[in-house]
Amino acid sequence: MVWSGMCHDCGPPIIGRLPEREAIGSLVASVRDGFGGVLVLNGDAGVGKSRLLQYAAENAQDLTVVRLVGVEAETRLGYGALHRLLRPHLGRLPALPQRQRDALNAAFGLTDAAPSDRHLVALAALTLLSAAAAATPMLCLVDDVQWLDRESAETLAFVGRRLYADCLGLLFAGRDGGGDLDVFGALPALRVEGLPDAEAKALLSAGVAGHLDRAVAERLVAGTGGNPLALLELAENLAAEQLAGVAALPEPLPVNRQLELHFRQTAALLPADTRTLLLLMAATPTDDQAALWRAAGALKLSARSALPAVGAGILTRGTTVAFRHPLIRSAVHAAASGEERRRIQAALAATSSPERRAWHRAEATDGPDDTVAAELEAASELAQARGGYSEQALILTRAAELTAHPGKRAERYLHAATAHLTSGNLTQVRTLIELATPDLAGPAARVHATRLRASVEMISSRPREVPAMLLEAVADLRAHDPTASWDLLREAVQATIIGGRMITGTTPREVAKAAVDAWRDGERPAWSPDPLMAALARSIAYGYAEGAPALAAALARLRAADELQEQDAFSVMVSIAGDELWDIEAKRELLEKLVAADRARGALYGLSLALLALAKAEIWDGRFAAAESCYNEADDYLSATGYFRSGDFHKILLYAWTGQEAELRAAAATMRAMAQEHGTGVTYRWAGQALSIFEIGSGRYQEALDAQLDMFDDHPVALGDMNLAGMVEAGLRAGDRKAAAMAMERLQERAPLAGTPWALGLLARCQALMSEDDEAEQLYKESITHLEKVPVAVELAWSRLLFGEWLRRRKRRADARVQLRTAYESFESWGAAPFAERARVELQATGETARRRTADTQFDLTAQERHVAALAASGLTNTEMATRLFVTTSTIEFHLSKVFRKLGITSRKQIQDKLSGADPGERPPPGR
Repeated sequence: MVWSGMCHDCGPPIIGRLPEREAIGSLVASVRDGFGGVLVLNGDAGVGKSRLLQYAAENAQDLTVVRLVGVEAETRLGYGALHRLLRPHLGRLPALPQRQRDALNAAFGLTDAAPSDRHLVALAALTLLSAAAAATPMLCLVDDVQWLDRESAETLAFVGRRLYADCLGLLFAGRDGGGDLDVFGALPALRVEGLPDAEAKALLSAGVAGHLDRAVAERLVAGTGGNPLALLELAENLAAEQLAGVAALPEPLPVNRQLELHFRQTAALLPADTRTLLLLMAATPTDDQAALWRAAGALKLSARSALPAVGAGILTRGTTVAFRHPLIRSAVHAAASGEERRRIQAALAATSSPERRAWHRAEATDGPDDTVAAELEAASELAQARGGYSEQALILTRAAELTAHPGKRAERYLHAATAHLTSGNLTQVRTLIELATPDLAGPAARVHATRLRASVEMISSRPREVPAMLLEAVADLRAHDPTASWDLLREAVQATIIGGRMITGTTPREVAKAAVDAWRDGERPAWSPDPLMAALARSIAYGYAEGAPALAAALARLRAADELQEQDAFSVMVSIAGDELWDIEAKRELLEKLVAADRARGALYGLSLALLALAKAEIWDGRFAAAESCYNEADDYLSATGYFRSGDFHKILLYAWTGQEAELRAAAATMRAMAQEHGTGVTYRWAGQALSIFEIGSGRYQEALDAQLDMFDDHPVALGDMNLAGMVEAGLRAGDRKAAAMAMERLQERAPLAGTPWALGLLARCQALMSEDDEAEQLYKESITHLEKVPVAVELAWSRLLFGEWLRRRKRRADARVQLRTAYESFESWGAAPFAERARVELQATGETARRRTADTQFDLTAQERHVAALAASGLTNTEMATRLFVTTSTIEFHLSKVFRKLGITSRKQIQDKLSGADPGERPPPGR
């Protein structure tokens, strides 16, 4: 592949740069050894990043070296750079899994299929590159990443985050102050600075043929900040008298912006036809030589026009003619007048493909032009069809700029903002909303803008102002569009549940009543979230007695659906609804469906949310290892997609049960701070729930009660039930019978309405705790009977622990041992340290010494190895596991080899026996 913008000879020698060379050498060595790696070089223009990429190529001659450069003229062409990178390997497409093949074909416009999730496109790119690297280790060198189109940049950043055992390395270089580098922010990076004085002088001396005065050298090094390109340009272009100190040096020295000006001045001395050709090259995609020379013909230019630029050192001539340095391309483009650029764009429009023609026509247009704007709008649909949402947004933004009518212009700005929202570029969403706001015409446009603002706030986890914002929009819209009004109210209810009492400008009950009033139970697909959201609203507005039957019906409806579709954090709402009814079976079933559906579609953000919710269901069933796998997988995807890393605070419930006090308190502090800053009341409740469980397990009942009272609410918005049983126990043990009675009153009201075994089991347990006579024994047995029916093993063990404690206090030691031993063995096997210790002490008081569980070899496995082992035990092939975990088969093979070695086995059939014998909490995650 031709890499325009870089000379392909070895270039000037590298002087110094030891840290950079060591980092590059480590990356290349890792690839040689069969692993993957990624490194981002960033720094000012001319600081030597391109030369370092060339150094990498020189030292990787035994590898397949692939080169790519970003070009400013291509930044709006979605997946354009990725297509250039993968084009030599598209012959491998038929070997990709069907969904990946379809996703990549759609992204490249090779099929009419609907666009896939962009992360599925990224997985396809990863699979394709890994397959190519399997034959010969590969090093991809990507220069000027700030000019990559956003879709390609996000894809390559994703690939970089997923590399492991893939014989594939990625080395990126990006210039400060240009384009959008945020997508590479989570990757390992090294900043390239100017050379130190001694090394800068050595480079300057190497570039000067004659005498170099010491004072002149010091002045040049100081004035350029050690910028290598500036030094070499000075060595080549200053007169011998200036270098020798006889004549004065120019002021200012050509560095940074002045260096670009120097290139402009050099180009300005060339013949007119050569300058025109240079501008055409700067505006043409680097690999599209056919388009370049078609447009050149239309401008009456020929290859001869390039010769003066080659002679002046502006261009280099190899397989093709290319700019000697990327900065020259920018300088040529920046130096051109508006009229000159429009002339070039007109030539490109006349000779380009239909899809690119509209953009070139727009760039050739000066001032509003509704015809060209309409052509752009049509072209944006082609970008959308490929899943190029950033490209679509850029095209629509330009269409808006060319639109004469203010209302229509605002509408196009909002459509562009919607495309940016889909691509995850929230900064641009805010900018475009502000541009549109002064010209919004009519309620539909105002509602569109409000909904976009609300979406940005929700994605940013700032629900505080969203409900009031959406209620105001509903008032503007209700008379015109009842369906759209309900959609807004559904989103307002969701924001209310997440925000709780921390929302401002309205109240949870006001929002919920508005939603209930607007709800119409018409024909909807079984997977629709609407009935569930309406039921949650009813519960908030009119109380649990009104809401519980509607919630049960909504969950039953969803369970009957053939498939579910993650949308608007639906998994969070499903999880909360399941908790409101203590319906662990519905919660688990629906979350597993959502995990499977999101996994199949490659919807990694939705999959992450579903896995985080599913982890809690695993914890309640004592499957701590499975829960940790869910947490780690979700965190891995959030990091891989560039959203965020959880910082492990999502594991707070696991920390509580396992007794990791430092981690628990750090996570609680983080979640409470987030709640206060962003208005996420639900995270405050999650933190309090975890703290109370840990304190009860540790026997610190007053501290547990304090945490529970901090959350107790006369009219809870959500999660008002999950702490009631703990509050009864903590209140009684702390001597605060009034607090215990408050929790008991609510539990007695709600548990029979829920009617689930989990709810009834907790009710019986608390009735036993409150009882002062022998009726408690029957109530404890009733609690155990109920809890044995559903997958809430930790609650079952908890009831056995309390029953055993009650029996011991009544001197029934033999009976107590049965309950306490069972509880202890359960808690100990899961690693529930606080409760295991509490059960051990109680069991010891009966005269029996509890034996601690012996660690098994499985615990030598990393979380990722345990996850892969569980999937292999479930019967998945390596390819299926790679697709499911969004990695390559090489990475799966690497992890499996370590699993075999650590477990001392030789076949996949032996994995299940090892897993089942080692840890009852491990199970294959859903979604096959």
